[in-house]
Amino acid sequence: MSRYEFIAPCHFGLEAVLKREIQDLGYEIVEVEDGRVTFAGDEDAFARGNIFLRTTERLLLKIARFKAETFEELFEKTKAIPWENYIPKDGKFWVAKATSIKSKLFSPSDIQSIMKKAIVERLKGVYKINWFEESGNSYPIRITFMKDEITIGIDTSGESLHRRGYRKLASKAPITETLAAALIMLTPWNKDRILVDPFCGSGTIPIEAAMIGANIAPGMNRSFSSEEWTSIIPKKIWYSAIEEANDLILNDIEMDIQGYDMDGDIIKAARENAKLAGVDHLIHFQQRAVSNLSHNKKYGFIITNPPYGERLEEKEALPELYKEIGRTFNALDSWSYYIITSYEEAQKYIGREANKNRKIYNGMLKTYYLQYLGPKPPKKPQKFNK
Repeated sequence: MSRYEFIAPCHFGLEAVLKREIQDLGYEIVEVEDGRVTFAGDEDAFARGNIFLRTTERLLLKIARFKAETFEELFEKTKAIPWENYIPKDGKFWVAKATSIKSKLFSPSDIQSIMKKAIVERLKGVYKINWFEESGNSYPIRITFMKDEITIGIDTSGESLHRRGYRKLASKAPITETLAAALIMLTPWNKDRILVDPFCGSGTIPIEAAMIGANIAPGMNRSFSSEEWTSIIPKKIWYSAIEEANDLILNDIEMDIQGYDMDGDIIKAARENAKLAGVDHLIHFQQRAVSNLSHNKKYGFIITNPPYGERLEEKEALPELYKEIGRTFNALDSWSYYIITSYEEAQKYIGREANKNRKIYNGMLKTYYLQYLGPKPPKKPQKFNK
């Protein structure tokens, strides 16, 4: 089998979570950098990476990495890449996205144009044609310049992997599915423990938790651009990965996952989203304010994304809201609670400093993942067979 390298981008601050996911799939880590993990795998990594990874935004097939300080150098080195190994004669190819940080070549549109010309020149020579109809399958190219070094990848995913296919309805400031999964995976929560999200919005955190608990692969109900790359990946590899994902689902599982929100229409949307994800039977959604949150069970988890106050009128209400969060959560004295927020004074008004505070970039927005750790539940007495 051939060996390929893949680039898996993620939110800044979540590289360790993604690295662990990739290792759990059995692939070799090549490099961990800010906002991305590079790993090696064979043909089945195209399918298994896209279908199983919960915390990456997309999966790029790594094509090349080199230094370029002039457009002439960029053109010649791009042209030297054996693009014919990836793009067939009728392939549709373009530089979908170019980013440049601290590099001499900084204009994305110019970089995109030069690279497209270089790829065309290469393929004209190989395929002995002067015009490409580009009527076949898509091969979107993404590149990143960092300190004059370019990394080139072809996007195997198509739509971003946070689009699982279940979220048809969203609240005003939804958290992405990939970020929600990562927040859960940063905690010790497991399917046997209670989980409550008192600001559940369209239900993303409870739904992702239910999918994790039931071992439902996040990419099972969507398609990927590389499914059609039959010159590189045989169709049977995709069928095999889907079969593997189906076999791993825990169909008879029971969990205690609850989602609350003050907005009744949003709760209806959350129920619909959970139904589309196939986990509506595992989650209890209810219209309820955070001040009314209570629970008679111990050692539960709260994982939540309360309002950040991005608009001025919302910002004025934040001190009282976070005081209410502090009063309510502190009453659940045996629970652990995890809060993601961009509100810098959150800990002050909650009235307690977090045990851990992890910085995570939600796009360009700097957020804080405040982790308040409760006591561990007592170990269950072991049963010995006579």
